[in-house]
Amino acid sequence: MPDPPAAFLIYNPVAGKIFRQPQLIQDAVAVLQPALGKIHLRPTTGPQTAGAIAQACIRDSATLILVAGGDGTINEVVNGMAGSNVPLAILPAGTANVLAMETGIGGNLLRAAARYGDLEPRDIALGRLALPGSEPRYFLLMAGLGLDARIVRLVKPEVKRRWGKLSYWEGGFAQVGKRLPEFDITIDGQTRRASFALLSRVRNYGGDLEIARHANLLNDEFAVVLFEGPSSFRYLKYFAGVLLNTLGGMSGVHLLRARSVQFEPAGETPIDLQIDGEYAGLAPGRMEIAQERVRLLLPRQYIAKMGG
Repeated sequence: MPDPPAAFLIYNPVAGKIFRQPQLIQDAVAVLQPALGKIHLRPTTGPQTAGAIAQACIRDSATLILVAGGDGTINEVVNGMAGSNVPLAILPAGTANVLAMETGIGGNLLRAAARYGDLEPRDIALGRLALPGSEPRYFLLMAGLGLDARIVRLVKPEVKRRWGKLSYWEGGFAQVGKRLPEFDITIDGQTRRASFALLSRVRNYGGDLEIARHANLLNDEFAVVLFEGPSSFRYLKYFAGVLLNTLGGMSGVHLLRARSVQFEPAGETPIDLQIDGEYAGLAPGRMEIAQERVRLLLPRQYIAKMGG
């Protein structure tokens, strides 16, 4: 009989669900132990610590890493695991849980743990963000330039923890009536001007909406959605297009595919960036599909649905 995997569970103690119900981690361990045996617990100790913890787990001969937290914690773990062959399993515990909702894992941490046996590994291409003077960063789900990243920057962590996704809605509506800064983005040699660009590997956005409906996590490309215009009032029309699935062909919206893009501000106002829902700095820069991958454990149903 084969030895059980050397499983490490990295968890964020201040992630929304865990912060409210600290016993969830021990409950998840109890659910997983029949399949995995001993599970080594590794709590994060603050922002930007999960990546180093993941690297340490790999050095300690991990054959499986589980992560319980939000998409930001998952992003940090992915940055520590990029290019390794160690499988990664997701236990949703954050605000939006975009990855879990996209793949059918769902938003319930204990149910996700109970479905561990239904998961299969797939090597998933990562996005890579490069900014001048900074170390490159990987992302798994999406990157945003302009409007949505500005909202991410303005939402305070304590407000996000208390109000969850409602904090982003409030931040978005607070932008109505303001003039939005624009940037130039170059895709396949063609430069366009926009006030919001979404480079997505997933259809799901924020856990509630599908903006990049042409995205497929199993494909090695970005689904790009560009929104033109500095007037924030135009976004009321764009939002209706998202709800009604009429973005395709809408004036001011471009649906594209790309493996790499370059971007820079079109004026003096800084352009915010976000990756996987976490603030990532300012333009100019470049994003591309990286050579490095992550071995992600995904539900069989999702793999079949996406043609994998």
